[in-house]
Order: sequence, then C-alpha cells, then structure tokens
Amino acid sequence: MSGPLAGRVVLVTRPHPAGEVLARRLRALGAEAIAAPTIGVERPIAGGELDDAVRDAAEGRFDWTVFTSAAGVEAWFERAEALGVGPPRSAVAAIGDATAEALRARGVEPTLIPPEFTTEALGRAFPEGRGRVLLARADLATAELEQAVRSKGWEPVRVDAYRVRIAESLPPPAAAALREGRVDAVTFTSPSTVEGFVGLAEGARPPAVCIGPVTAAAAARAGLDVVGEAEPHTEIGLTEAVVRALGSG
Repeated sequence: MSGPLAGRVVLVTRPHPAGEVLARRLRALGAEAIAAPTIGVERPIAGGELDDAVRDAAEGRFDWTVFTSAAGVEAWFERAEALGVGPPRSAVAAIGDATAEALRARGVEPTLIPPEFTTEALGRAFPEGRGRVLLARADLATAELEQAVRSKGWEPVRVDAYRVRIAESLPPPAAAALREGRVDAVTFTSPSTVEGFVGLAEGARPPAVCIGPVTAAAAARAGLDVVGEAEPHTEIGLTEAVVRALGSG
C-alpha cells in the first residue's frame, strides 16, 4: 500500500458501522486499519422511557431536543417510526457535524451546533431561557450537559436513547496485532472506548489518537500516551490526527 500511513498498523475501537467508515478512511491512506470495537450499542426496549419522550417531543411538549451522537439520533427515529410519530416539534441541538448530518438525513435541520464538538462547548453555546429541554443521551454519559442547561435557566429532562456495553473480547486480528507488538496507534472516539480497550488489551498500551479533549483525558488517565487529538472533533479530524502522528510525506 502507498500513502502517508503505508506500513502503519492502527486499531479502530469505534463500534460498527461507524468504525468501519473510519477504518476505510485510514486504509485509503495506506494504513492497515484493524477493527477492534471495545464497546457495543444496545437500543432501548419498546415501551420504555424513550418511547414516552419521543411521543411527548412529537406533540410539542419540549422547547428544545438535544442530541449528542448520531447513535442517539438513529435510536430516536427508530422508535419514532415504530410508534408512527414525527420528529420533535421543538428547536433541535446537535453536538457536531456527524450528529447534524444524521438529523438532516431524517429531514430535521438543527437549530444549534456548537463551534467545537464537545458537550462542554454545547453547554456554553446553549441559549438562556425558560422551558423544558429534552436530552437524548447514552446511559454512560455524565451529567455535565444537564447541569449546563440548568444553569441557563432551563429544566433539563434526560432520557437514555441507547445503552453502551463493554465488549467481551477483541477480534482475533486485533488481539494478535497487540500480542505481536505491531500496533502503531489506537484510535478512540469516547471515554467508554478507552475503558473497554484497557480492560481487553491485557496490559498493552500503544500510543493513542483521540477524537477530542474529554477522550484524550480519559486515555491519559488510563496510562496511554496520547500522541494526537482531532481538530475539529470529527471522524475526518481524527483521520488527520493519525496522519499527523504517524504519517510520512
């Protein structure tokens, strides 16, 4: 293979299908990108709190609906279609480009996208006001965003749009590459992917390239050497960060 990442081995910890998109980008640049999903995403069961939130939002009972991942958007509209209801009748916030594109694919144009694609930046960019704000989040997400929204005068209502589960093992090609010491870097897209990797890597600690500062901080706390951070905090930014850290030419 040719390209700036030729001869480099990179593990991709993001779960399928988003992980495969990132792996294809890296392979196009010459890397041997190996799928190593360290987490999985589980959709909530029918009839739970998410269904109630989807119905209420479609009926206009919230002033804002906030999405912090494309996975959350997909889970939301999966339930909306099953329930036969439409999109939220409210202003809509998206944490970044990938989340915004997932919304646009469903016919929803975000009202707010922060200049930096982090929950901290979204909290800073959120306007002051009064009313109810629905936050569709992962079950492992911290309460930082709810606190930021509350500080702006709103009443935050959180619902788990999906659950994150740590993988039970790494795929054999990824485990073999770690044992053989062939891995030049591992890409991380969330603190949970870091947590999953550390639990599965049997002591291996290759250099880390992270999608943003929160993930980078989690990797550093786990004892990983963070050699790159995406700017902007997107899949393309993460690919460019790998090139900066490992590339030639």
